[in-house]
Amino acid sequence: MPRLLGRNAHAFWGIQVPSAAREPRQPTPDELLRRYHLAGEEQGSRRGDLHVYLGAAPGVGKTYAMLNEARRLKAEGRDIVVGFVESHGRAETEAQIGELEVLLRRLVPYCGVIGEEMDTDAILRRKPEIVLIDELAHSNLPGSPRAKRYEDVDIIRDAGIDVMSTLNIQHLQSLQDDVASITGVEVREIIPDRILDGAEVQLVDLPTDLLIERLRQGKVYPPERSAQALRNFFRPGNLTALREMALRRTAAGVDDALTDYMLEHGIEEIWPAAERVLVVVDGDPAAGTVLRNAWRLATALRGELVAALVAPPRGLASLPAAERSAVRKNLDLAEDLGAKTRVVDAGDLAEGIAGVVLEEHATLIVMRYVRPAGWLRLRGESLVDRLLERLNNVDIYLVESDGTRR
Repeated sequence: MPRLLGRNAHAFWGIQVPSAAREPRQPTPDELLRRYHLAGEEQGSRRGDLHVYLGAAPGVGKTYAMLNEARRLKAEGRDIVVGFVESHGRAETEAQIGELEVLLRRLVPYCGVIGEEMDTDAILRRKPEIVLIDELAHSNLPGSPRAKRYEDVDIIRDAGIDVMSTLNIQHLQSLQDDVASITGVEVREIIPDRILDGAEVQLVDLPTDLLIERLRQGKVYPPERSAQALRNFFRPGNLTALREMALRRTAAGVDDALTDYMLEHGIEEIWPAAERVLVVVDGDPAAGTVLRNAWRLATALRGELVAALVAPPRGLASLPAAERSAVRKNLDLAEDLGAKTRVVDAGDLAEGIAGVVLEEHATLIVMRYVRPAGWLRLRGESLVDRLLERLNNVDIYLVESDGTRR
């Protein structure tokens, strides 16, 4: 006799197993795509938005936060339904569902049991304004129309329905090497980073010690599973590293949104919302000192480091061999320090540096302090004066050969 997978599935979701004779034929994924793409074109509907609650690990409160926001939106009169929410037996999460409309799940036979998956067809037929879909990286059971839940989300968004979902940082494709090296765990459910392109990502953060305490209290997993988790994935070092990844990913998304806004509105001045350090590098051996100073500043400010290589008017090949070697050494150092590299033409040095500052949205410029000489010489005003006239909201640090900042 097949049994339902999931804790208290009958009682919580009110699911009844239909007989095979009454179960209608499910349309293929291609049929669904054609059907709802055509419907969207006829109605002139936009593609639905994606709002993702991102966390460092299970138990930080992503689903709780999503449900809390859903109840607020419902109270405002928005048409919102629960497509799939996994409470994992957590009473406080189940309580947050409250009066929200919950759609029945699809029943999928697998290895002698009946599993539950999200019913994408039911969501498309209901066509709410917003649908809640938990665990974006989830792999659907074999026999489901699509292999991954994010593929279902794509179809739902194509129908003009907004989606609210949850995701843990370790499931992102680009972070798999880092996650494996830090935690020693190979993540099986992976989501392409492109799925978050254009999505609104909201961080749900919880300090490491509080998450561990929740785990010990049995609020994340049952007691027997909690003890094992504390010895493995939920070690303090692992959680701290994952939390840092989640913070950085969210910050990067906010920064991209700010950059897009500034480009869209033609804003060329620097908004000091996030720190970026631009260091000017030439072929002088002292540039290594300047680079290290800039790296320390960027690290202290938790900002990015951009190295602008000054190229002489006739190109680097025109430099003496010793100076070309110094340039190569300085570039290698910039790469070792993780700096992004740009090239600035010394023909109009002030304009070239200012252009890179504006393109990279740098907030600090770090340069070697030299008396005007050689191909770095500016006639009339000093380089610093020219930059200060050209740029707003940008500070300039001058570093002498002994490492002293002015």
